[in-house]
Amino acid sequence: MKNYKLLTPGPLTTTDTVKAEMLFDHCTWDDDYKQITQDIRKKLLKLAHASEETYTAVLMQGSGSFGVESVLTSVVGREDKVLIIANGAYGERMTQIADCAGINYATYKVHYNEVPSAQKVQEILASDPAITHVTMVHSETTSGILNDIESVAKVVKKAGRVFIVDAMSSFGGVDIQVEALGIDFIISSANKCIQGVPGFSFIICNREKLMESKGKARSLSLDLYGQWETMEKDGKWRFTSPTHVVLAFAKALEEMEAEGGIEARGARYRANNQLLIERMAQMGIKTYIDGTHQGPIITTFFYPENAEFSFSEMYEYIKERGYAIYPGKVTEAETFRIGNIGEIYEEDIVKLCDIFQEFLESQETAEQMNCAV
Repeated sequence: MKNYKLLTPGPLTTTDTVKAEMLFDHCTWDDDYKQITQDIRKKLLKLAHASEETYTAVLMQGSGSFGVESVLTSVVGREDKVLIIANGAYGERMTQIADCAGINYATYKVHYNEVPSAQKVQEILASDPAITHVTMVHSETTSGILNDIESVAKVVKKAGRVFIVDAMSSFGGVDIQVEALGIDFIISSANKCIQGVPGFSFIICNREKLMESKGKARSLSLDLYGQWETMEKDGKWRFTSPTHVVLAFAKALEEMEAEGGIEARGARYRANNQLLIERMAQMGIKTYIDGTHQGPIITTFFYPENAEFSFSEMYEYIKERGYAIYPGKVTEAETFRIGNIGEIYEEDIVKLCDIFQEFLESQETAEQMNCAV
């Protein structure tokens, strides 16, 4: 079935008008295309509450992980050391990047259902003066938890370290005061809350810290400073840009503004998320994360008690009826995940939960028939 909606943390369901932008083949050398890139960069700074005097935006080919790798391998020098805060698979992926690139790092790991402690970060920084950079994930979609970057930012900046935030699944859906918090590098992707399609990531950078990274890159293609230096001149990307994705993203930004910006979009996501959790609770299905730290992007649910169905059975049943959900990523429990970002509205959440109720009832009926036999 091709006609279904994605209830995932991205790629997500986009509008027909965003998809239609990709029907046009654009030349990368045209001035009007380069201007589209420049306009995107300015709009991203506005969404981040970051001034052009202090910050700049860089677009980088590839998925969100390309953006994270670009920052870590470009900004953390060979004499530097980064503290990687991890409470999920995407924080742990940063350690994989560091291992591959030979980056010196320390880790502060907490359980997937816990929020990292700013106090603990402060203690680590005080005990290890060699640490020059600190990085963490904002919306950890492994579990759905929303980490407290504000408290950590205060500690990191007070200690005089560079702060890097992976806001892949939150930027555009959760308001982040980047300049006020002193975040030096924040990374997100075209196919998340701005509701574009996959193909590039973007990094909002403190200009001073970006300048300091010149010559540090461990990769040619992912050299953040090199990409910025070329793009800053007139909007030209260093290497072939994903033109169709760029055009779709520009349209997605227009539609986001028309919706009411981050405030309105975030409110829609939160309403979706709250309704989803309420309806699932009525069916006896509990969340993995408590209400205090549950983010509005994606929710991890435990399987119902005594459930004897597989994820693939549940997935196919729901997909055939119009929605695609996500398998669980938590290793110590049987879970599944449901996202609620993208072109998803109250009626979609209602339909999904009705389908889920029908699935559970069908499983109960099948079990009763088996018992009768």
